[in-house]
Amino acid sequence: MVSIKERRTIRKYKEDNVDRELLNELLETASRAATMGNMQLYSVVVSRDDEMKRKLSPLHFNQPMVMNAPVVLTFCADFNRFSKWCEQRSAVPGYDNMLSFFNAVSDTLLFVQNFCVLAEEAGLGTCYLGTTLYNPKGIIDTLELPKLTFPVATITVGWPDECPEQPDRLPLSGIVHEEVYRDYTLSDIDAIYERKEKLEENKRFVEINNKETLAQVFTDLRYTKKDNESMSSGLLETLRTQGFL
Repeated sequence: MVSIKERRTIRKYKEDNVDRELLNELLETASRAATMGNMQLYSVVVSRDDEMKRKLSPLHFNQPMVMNAPVVLTFCADFNRFSKWCEQRSAVPGYDNMLSFFNAVSDTLLFVQNFCVLAEEAGLGTCYLGTTLYNPKGIIDTLELPKLTFPVATITVGWPDECPEQPDRLPLSGIVHEEVYRDYTLSDIDAIYERKEKLEENKRFVEINNKETLAQVFTDLRYTKKDNESMSSGLLETLRTQGFL
């Protein structure tokens, strides 16, 4: 069994397929995750067909693992199914609101994390695509998602064809607060990010991007204010379209 301490993101996969029975077993086991009111407010769309992956690929900035992976899973916050059940049982659902969206997102991410841990224990590799929330409208149209559903996370899955170095993590002292949140001093921030900033790959990252600090790579290039605001507007509009606002 692979320890979660050894986990790493896998972006290159062998051509071997992922058996449908194995995948279903992993998804079924993952569904034992905690869930709001035992409602299981999520669905997952399984994409194996190359044509479908070609449609999804540009929505994920053409990251090669979308086409390279034998399976692409799109995990969706889903209040559509539960609302239909309510209506068919003479109950009036009231889940077209932001709280319901967040409840469904929480359910979905718990399910996703369970799946990833189980898949990696089984020897599979996974990659979490953060681009899902960048282009929700395109994913919704491509996967024909109805109202009260929303794509939350995309995971590529396959048998690993690489063993990359593990990325760094912040020290526990940087993320754990006892009893109450204790805000960070200047010296705290220096200590928490010291190792990350001293890693050779991060120093090279700063150099090749012609920046002074690693933080500037994030703010000026990777996750800019302009992009964040633009994609936030798209998210809000799509939430309205999908009936959550």
